[in-house]
Amino acid sequence: MLSSPRDFAALLERGTIRSHPLLATRVLRTDLGSTRFGLATSKAIGSAVVRNRVRRRLREVLRSMSLELQPGWDVLVIARPGLVAADHRALQETLGRLLRRSGVLGGNDGVHRDRTS
Repeated sequence: MLSSPRDFAALLERGTIRSHPLLATRVLRTDLGSTRFGLATSKAIGSAVVRNRVRRRLREVLRSMSLELQPGWDVLVIARPGLVAADHRALQETLGRLLRRSGVLGGNDGVHRDRTS
């Protein structure tokens, strides 16, 4: 996970943003051997209990995608108020689509590979 204020500042300054009504992502290519994530949940989403639940849900979806993540990215996931009412499937599809478009998930070819087939 991202934790350094310097890392967050670099993402905000030089990162590329992808947006959706449920969430937004900012991504920045790095030379690290792993992909690091940061989660942003503002008070506009709701109380601390609601924000913590949203962060837990986001971490769970990121864990489920971990095998498909490409190394060498810093990613900031910014939750929007509509995410609170979204179901797990909508969250997973939205985050997957944004990460694929950025090249963080499954390579740069834009093709989704279903592991069940």
